[in-house]
Amino acid sequence: MHSAWIIIKKELRGYACSPLAFIFLTIFLAFQMGFTFILGRFYESNQASLDIFFSFQPWLYLFLIPAIGMRLWSEEKSSGTIETLATLPLGMPAVIAGKFLASWLFVLAALLLTFPIVITVVYLGSPDPGPILTGYAMSWLMAGAFLSVTCFTSALTRNQVISFVLSVIICFVFLLVGFGVFHEYLEFLPIGLVDFLSGLGFIPHFQQAIRGVIDLRDVIYFISIIVFFLILNAAVLDGSTES
Repeated sequence: MHSAWIIIKKELRGYACSPLAFIFLTIFLAFQMGFTFILGRFYESNQASLDIFFSFQPWLYLFLIPAIGMRLWSEEKSSGTIETLATLPLGMPAVIAGKFLASWLFVLAALLLTFPIVITVVYLGSPDPGPILTGYAMSWLMAGAFLSVTCFTSALTRNQVISFVLSVIICFVFLLVGFGVFHEYLEFLPIGLVDFLSGLGFIPHFQQAIRGVIDLRDVIYFISIIVFFLILNAAVLDGSTES
């Protein structure tokens, strides 16, 4: 863990010194506010809850999380520093974990900066704190799943734009399979397979938390997605450094 912490501190310093990080935070907060108060018509809903706020997050993450993670390995490959990282005594698993955790903490910081929305809800009414806390917790976990996919696609290519596009496509599929409308196009498949595919969708596992319930199965699902794509990330990097 000490080796990973070295990478985490290095990456976080990079975020703190990068103007792109502050631009991202500004865009994230602006879109979050816009989706909630303008598109979601928050004030017209007359509800003291964050249901509208959380309902837009998967779609916001679809583009903003890949924008954060697309440089993680593509930049290392294009600059030629990937070989140097592979020879460090820290070990590649620690480097992978450190880069992922640093980006995930950055996303957490962005998420926590949305606290004015929570203050607004508390000011307007007496919301149940349960759905707010579980929604934030599961939102961050879901963001980790998005980010792990981006880590994998970033390891596949030197081009950050290609990494971004691939990540958006894969994450969009994970969002799409959770919709009932999508199942109509899978009627030719066995019912068991359709149910399995629908269980892979991000949104059904996230919606429980919005209602104030954290199901252990949903937590295990998102952690499994994170671990799976980080393993793929490691496999791709092992292949690229050996070749």
